This record gives sequence, C-alpha cells and structure tokens, in this order.
Amino acid sequence: MAAMDGEAGGLPLLADKAPSHHPERHFTSGEVVRDVIMGVSDGLTVPFALAAGLSGASAPSSLVLTAGLAEVAAGAISMGLGGYLAAKSEADHYQREMKREQEEIITVPDTEAAEIGEIMSQYGLEPHEYGPVVDGLRRNPQAWLDFMMRFELGLEKPDPKRAVQSALTIALSYVIGGLVPLLPYMFISTAQNAMLTSVGVTLVALLFFGYIKGRFTGNRPFLSAIQTAVIGAIASAAAYGMAKAVQAR
Repeated sequence: MAAMDGEAGGLPLLADKAPSHHPERHFTSGEVVRDVIMGVSDGLTVPFALAAGLSGASAPSSLVLTAGLAEVAAGAISMGLGGYLAAKSEADHYQREMKREQEEIITVPDTEAAEIGEIMSQYGLEPHEYGPVVDGLRRNPQAWLDFMMRFELGLEKPDPKRAVQSALTIALSYVIGGLVPLLPYMFISTAQNAMLTSVGVTLVALLFFGYIKGRFTGNRPFLSAIQTAVIGAIASAAAYGMAKAVQAR
C-alpha cells in the first residue's frame, strides 16, 4: 500500500505536484499596431503612386518632389484627423451606452440580473452555479455595470487619450511611409531615373513592412510581405499607366 501513496492506479497524483510556471505571451498593443499599419501602408502606397503617375507624365523631379511632399503633408493631416474622429466617436458611443446601461440597472434591476444569467448560461453554467455571481454583482453596481458593458454589449472602455494618440500615430506613420518613395527624387534630377530607383526602394520597403505586419498580426509573414508589395505595385502601375494614357491623348 505504501507504494501506492503517491500514485493512483499506477498514475501519479497531479495534486501533489507544484503548479509549473507558465509565462503568458499575449500582444496587447493591437490598436497602436493598427494605426501604424494604416499610416505606413497608405504612406508607402499613395505618394508612390502619385510620383509614378507624375513621372509617367514626364514631369521633372523637382515637380514630382514638390507634389509628393504636398501630398504627404495633406495625407498625414487627413489620415490623422480621420483617426482622431474615429477614436472620439468610439469613446462617445461607449459613454452613451454606459449611461443607458446604468439607467437600466437602476430602473429594471431584475431584468438586468436575469440578463447576467443568460450570459452565464451561454458558457455552460447552471443557475445554481452562476447564482452567487449574480448576487455578488448586484451588491457591487460598478462591477455590475462593467460586466454588462463588456459581456452584454461587447464594449471595452476606451483610453481617454486614445483619440490624440491615434491621430499622432497615424499621421507620423504616414509621413515616414510617404517619404520613402520620394527620397530618390531628392537626389536624382531625371524623373525617369528617379522613378526606377523609387520603384526598387519602395518595393523593398513594402516587402519589409508587409513581413513585419505579418509577424505582429499573426499572419504568415512572407505571404503578408508579397501581398503588401503587390498592392503597392498595382497602385503605382495604374497611376503610371493613366498618366501615360492621358499624355498620349
């Protein structure tokens, strides 16, 4: 019998073992990464297409550079403003829904408590199992409100600084991405030669950015790199072709 103290039917008793340390590795900066991806991808693609289109129209490098920098400035402001308004609208929506949910907890508490049970039952819990949870939440109105916002409405409380951070992140990312295809035009006076160099530099940047994006988003990095480069190439080729078509007429 002594040999069976640490075993049950020949199997080790797991309860006697100390729990092993399991490091959690979760990426929690999704909103920032999303803003960077949005800014850099547009910044690399739009000025690249614009520069290619102007080069196709036989514009000098100085004109391409001037127009490109103007587009980068305008695009950064526009993208940043769009990011700010999107984040601000999300925060305003959260506040409206929170106020509405708070009023429902006060006016119809039994109905709201029943909704907690419905949510818990979706996770396979029985009434006798989630009953204490419902009672505990009813004794803590703020926790009750937070629970309903997250699990009933699926809304996470936004960061108060999110709107400004989003605007600055998108705008700065757009500027960084937009300067890449314009760099050759700063040093090469002939637009056609500058465009060929810009194509090479930008495609390398798109491949690198697509690879990094794939690593952060959990997609296959090499496939993401190819997709990003193909999209940029199609956009620039379309702009270049349109410029050549208009010039031919």
